[in-house]
Amino acid sequence: MLWQDGAMTVTPPVAKKVPTERTHHGDTFVDDYEWLRAKDNPEVVEHLTAENAYTDAVTAGQEQLRQDIFNEIKNRTQETDLSVPARKQDWWYYSRTEEGKQYSIHCRVRATDTGDVAKDWTPPEVVPGQAVPGEQILLDGNAEAEGKPFFSVGGIAVSEDGNLLAFSVDNAGDERFTLRIKDLRSGELLPDEIPNVFYGVAFSPDGRQVFYTVVDDSWRPYQVKSHRLGTAVDDDALVYQEDDVAMWTGFDLSADRTQLLIGIGCSEYSEYRVLDLRNQDAGLTTLIPRSERVLYEAEPLTIDSRLHYLLTHDRGAKNSMVSLVGAEQFERPLTEQQWLTVVEHDDAVRVHGATVTATHVLVSVRKDTTMRVQILPREGLGTSSQHAPIEPSFEEDLYTCTLAGAEFEAPMIRLSYISYFTPPRIYDYLLDGGELTLRKETPVRGGYRSEEYVAERQWATAADGTQIPLSVLRRRDLTDDGTNPAVIYAYGSYEISMDPGFSISRLSLLDRGVMFVVAHIRGGGEMGRTWYEDGKKLAKKNTFTDFVDATTHIAESGWVDRNRIAAIGGSAGGLLMGAVVNLAPEKYRAVIAQVPFVDALTTILDPELPLSALEWEEWGNPITDPEVYRYMKEYTPYENVKATTYPRIAAVTSFNDTRVLYVEPAKWVAKLREVTTGSEPIVLKTEMDGGHGGASGRYEQWKDVAWDYAFAADALGATAPLTRTAGVAG
Repeated sequence: MLWQDGAMTVTPPVAKKVPTERTHHGDTFVDDYEWLRAKDNPEVVEHLTAENAYTDAVTAGQEQLRQDIFNEIKNRTQETDLSVPARKQDWWYYSRTEEGKQYSIHCRVRATDTGDVAKDWTPPEVVPGQAVPGEQILLDGNAEAEGKPFFSVGGIAVSEDGNLLAFSVDNAGDERFTLRIKDLRSGELLPDEIPNVFYGVAFSPDGRQVFYTVVDDSWRPYQVKSHRLGTAVDDDALVYQEDDVAMWTGFDLSADRTQLLIGIGCSEYSEYRVLDLRNQDAGLTTLIPRSERVLYEAEPLTIDSRLHYLLTHDRGAKNSMVSLVGAEQFERPLTEQQWLTVVEHDDAVRVHGATVTATHVLVSVRKDTTMRVQILPREGLGTSSQHAPIEPSFEEDLYTCTLAGAEFEAPMIRLSYISYFTPPRIYDYLLDGGELTLRKETPVRGGYRSEEYVAERQWATAADGTQIPLSVLRRRDLTDDGTNPAVIYAYGSYEISMDPGFSISRLSLLDRGVMFVVAHIRGGGEMGRTWYEDGKKLAKKNTFTDFVDATTHIAESGWVDRNRIAAIGGSAGGLLMGAVVNLAPEKYRAVIAQVPFVDALTTILDPELPLSALEWEEWGNPITDPEVYRYMKEYTPYENVKATTYPRIAAVTSFNDTRVLYVEPAKWVAKLREVTTGSEPIVLKTEMDGGHGGASGRYEQWKDVAWDYAFAADALGATAPLTRTAGVAG
């Protein structure tokens, strides 16, 4: 396939064919491009380099557009900025960024106690770009990243006494971090250095231990370990090891800092092992064993000097509920335990979790697709005298409100608020009195006015009659004349919801007249647990047909030119892109598949590959179940590439990605080019130093977004910003 741009003809690289047979359940699939999996093979690196050169040539005409979008992102971003300080013990902690620097700088200043609650818990006045008196820099990401090809922080924690900082750093993009300890009194690094740890780090309350997780050869977190400061890493204690390859392990400290909570689970059931940090020699205690097949989370709390657990669970409650259980109840069979209801099950409300402070219970729920926080006092919890929950309210219909901080003894909690056109806000909510105080709204430069944009909820009808919610974003001055271009974005897996959020980079598309549509398709969590279950395993095809039906709805809305629609999705959303482009290639002018999971069947059939065994609860197990194998083979993108006219396609990946290996899009692109009957370019762009999230550093990430958006905008013929219409905001 040759691609011609004006007078220039560009020839894409052609991957050699090395037939490899894969046989399961009596079915043999011949894979000509599996050889590209050999990451250390110089031919593979040579091929990827050639693909990058071809991509550069094909998209050379978009360079100015990419630069324009990058500049727009940069010019709208207040580069020298800082987070709202959050109090922990005797310090206010915050992070800040500086113009011209890629990474955040983590800092703190001393707190004071006057006895005036409102005053003592009011964050200090800090102004971007101005020196903060008494500031102590904990970790400067820019200094840490200097001379490194990649930089990412996997975890950061401060000991309870404020004397020590634990932090982990990845310099390759493979999500294996090195853990270090810094003495904040002297500024010196301790000799303790722990390689190959995973996300998350926590100190024991006395500051003498650091807890961390370790991944196995398939990148599955399976061990929780404890390092005692000043001892050899080889002597680190194994707190827990999970040998079931289909289970994920993680940990956290309880809100009151008395217990280490080890969560083991998959998407369908879980198990908690808890360690009393005041009596570690007693070992781990299991709450509800996994054999009961209950999906739950646990948080300890003491009521009338008795230990209880607050459980967020799905026992008889598909959308989950919250119960209060005395610790002694777990010694009995589950059917004999006495549980008190704190938050009842509701078919219209998905309960996502609960935590506690010394005085209140905080519950995260999703209602009408929107994330909210509910607050209720601990007095009378689980009894008839329990108070009704309070839910802070906001003016917009489409927004996201989440808990951003809740120190156990604090008189207030911190809430994060964001919507499609309201930049991130930070509120403090006074628990005694319910006063909501706005602490900050992230500034947007460049004359941004939220009134110039509109976010609407529309509903598309799926083939089976299901109503699919869509969030439709546009400039207010667009007219419904059927000529507008559109980008449709979705994810649709793992019960992950595409919640309303502000995006500076998205403004660059909207200001070019592009309508941006978020399709909340089945497989996500926007409409509750059933919405997720109707888009997984043997119902997974609903995810793909929902996206196609959402596209049809937009194409027939009267707003959009059906020949000017592009689609974008990443990771499992990249699998979505591959599936829909096989189902309905004619509906899309262009498709951008970011780190796409397009060779899912090959990956899941090999439990030795990174994270593949953990996928069985999402997609089914094609190794043991012939029906799952048959069903997956009917939709997985790589196996279903066919001779048809494919649209313009860009597959974007990273060489060091451990979640979706580069080989998947590399094979997919080779197969697409081999069989397409069309003339549109199909390109592969590989970040050779990046991980699953692409390159590190905010400027590099802005460049990545600018590249994707320029690819889409160029295909849609939407390269020039619209002129502003006077009085449009009225």
